Amino acid sequence: MAASSRFIPIVSATCGPSDNKIQMRSISGVFTRWRWAMVWLTQALYYGLPWLQMHGRQAVLFDLQGSRFYLLGAVLYPQDLIYLAGLLVLCALLLFFATTLAGRVWCGFACPQTVYTELFQWIEHHTEGDRQARLRLDQSPWNGQKLLRRGSKHLAWALLALWTGFTLVGYFTPIRELALAMPDRLGPWEAFWIAFYGAATYGNAGFLRESVCQHMCPYGRFQGSLMDTNTLYVAYDAARGEPRSARPRGVDPVTRGSGACVDCTLCVQVCPVGIDIRQGLQAACISCGLCIDACNQVMDKLRSPRGLIRMASERELRGQTDRSSMWRTHLARRRVQVYGGLLLLVAGMLVLSFVQRPTLRINAMRDRAVMARQVDHGAVENVYRLQVMNAREDTRELRIAVHGLDGLRLDSPAVLQLAPGAAHLHTVTVRLAPEQAQALAGQTLPIRFSVTDTRGIGSEHADTHSTLLVPR
Repeated sequence: MAASSRFIPIVSATCGPSDNKIQMRSISGVFTRWRWAMVWLTQALYYGLPWLQMHGRQAVLFDLQGSRFYLLGAVLYPQDLIYLAGLLVLCALLLFFATTLAGRVWCGFACPQTVYTELFQWIEHHTEGDRQARLRLDQSPWNGQKLLRRGSKHLAWALLALWTGFTLVGYFTPIRELALAMPDRLGPWEAFWIAFYGAATYGNAGFLRESVCQHMCPYGRFQGSLMDTNTLYVAYDAARGEPRSARPRGVDPVTRGSGACVDCTLCVQVCPVGIDIRQGLQAACISCGLCIDACNQVMDKLRSPRGLIRMASERELRGQTDRSSMWRTHLARRRVQVYGGLLLLVAGMLVLSFVQRPTLRINAMRDRAVMARQVDHGAVENVYRLQVMNAREDTRELRIAVHGLDGLRLDSPAVLQLAPGAAHLHTVTVRLAPEQAQALAGQTLPIRFSVTDTRGIGSEHADTHSTLLVPR
């Protein structure tokens, strides 16, 4: 099926029986190093952030019970969930942008399924040996050596999975307290989520592996709609590689009437999902580039040019554009510019909104238990409950005031100390002088409460609107 100008067809071909366990061969090269760099970067952030301390507390903590979210010195409340929505939109646009540029590159380098599968396979390689040793171990009968190798592998898997679950819970329960509570004083919910997420990691990365990419991940099914004939992807140059035939080192395949591919199948052996890239772009391909590293090593040994398998576009493979102009055509596409522009716009708006977010907030609620009332000499009183929130990591001295009418005042001065990241419910009584109360009898009047940080010049303030009831 020929590729249209709008998308690239993706086939579902796989290599070998689907019920065979894939034993991946180790390889080295540029793409392998980039994959491991992403593994260490993502896991250093994931495992390290909960232990980072700022202002005497955990720097990244999602306190669901207290309805506060501490993020690198910023304090967020449930009202700030709009930033989460913006972040999700930003991530979606980034995924679309990356797919348009280089196919399923997210899956190959940064997807958690890929990252943890890589870690679990690294453990497997160091406990059971290389690919051939693992294949022999699979076929061998159970004995002491097999039990020792398999047992040590699963023990290491379980420890890594539990540590992963422990770290996840550490984002919601202070991780240092969680560590001190292990294992006998651990709460039931913490124990459940550590075990649940640990079991999910153990099962997905240890057993399901490529099945998640092939059958469970929806992204692989719609990636074709985000790609076109100028999108880069891991591709086999069939025009150069076919027909396949073995040849001695240093021999030009053209003189033998064969293609550059020697059918060594190393590209299949190193593939994490077990596909044969020579059958074309496939939904299961995660664009990790390991087959490129393997093929380049073979080409080096045969003294042939690299690039039989490479990152290429459909147009380049069909000879409709050359390598030198590929990047100019690649980046000049309308969808790349649209996704890139939207990505920059959303990122800029999100950062600007986050930087300018208010760190002092006030909400006014009328006290339903105390209606408007007349007191001595005809004055009118209304009672309010004010929720004041401090979204900074320092203690603040705040003064509350009421505005909107002549003769309107608080029954007593309202000054309060608010701890870092705290929310306080403060009750105030608003009094309207007798003369104004008599003139405005029976009306509902708009008023405004304000709260001001009394420290410093140009201190921050916040206000909120409410109403004053004046009885007849």
